[in-house]
Amino acid sequence: MEGSFGSDFGGVVGAGGGNLDSGLIMEQVKVQIAIANTQELLQRMPNKCFRKSIGKPSSSLDNSEQRCMAMCMNRYMDAWNTVSRAYNSRLQWE
Repeated sequence: MEGSFGSDFGGVVGAGGGNLDSGLIMEQVKVQIAIANTQELLQRMPNKCFRKSIGKPSSSLDNSEQRCMAMCMNRYMDAWNTVSRAYNSRLQWE
């Protein structure tokens, strides 16, 4: 398994003709992780908020259900942003 990770980046060549440095590869990995985390957030949030906000499914949402969904999603995003800022700050510090 060890060889498969290295093979993903082994053939990458930088502008100067040499292999890319590990710092650039780590940044690319961090970006890919951030994208995956965002995708997971966008997939989970509506389901979680729906379960919290909707008592009995029907053909439409009443005003209180709409407000609950909006507030839940806003809080979910606020919490996500807070955690992301703290995580990024810690990465910068390290």
